[in-house]
Amino acid sequence: MPLNITKVAFGCASLDILKERVAARVENEVAIVTTRYRPTRHEEIIGGSLFWIIKHHLVARQTILGFSEMEDEKRWRIHLDSRLVMVRSQPRRAHQGWRYLAAEDAPADFDMNDAGLAEMPSALRGELSALALI
Repeated sequence: MPLNITKVAFGCASLDILKERVAARVENEVAIVTTRYRPTRHEEIIGGSLFWIIKHHLVARQTILGFSEMEDEKRWRIHLDSRLVMVRSQPRRAHQGWRYLAAEDAPADFDMNDAGLAEMPSALRGELSALALI
């Protein structure tokens, strides 16, 4: 199983804001996130996911498609699937940069068809998820 990484969604107070931010970075079905250093274990991460942390909880993920170096800067691009997948909320401390997350420790995807959650307002889903009720 591929390795995953976690990253704080800095400045995002809600999943809706993260969705807007990701949508603004999508080009040809690929979202780009930049980082100063390429992960040492980058080959293990391709095919894994980047899990986003909002308010000290893992809330969503995107599949990692690859890495590329930026030409004019000493930074790296992380190429992500444009689709943001909600996951079962899991507490996580905030940190700088990214951290590795083993596949067995990663939260399960959130089933929106489960108990009519798709019709529920996202703010309410977020509150219930933060309380670990869903």
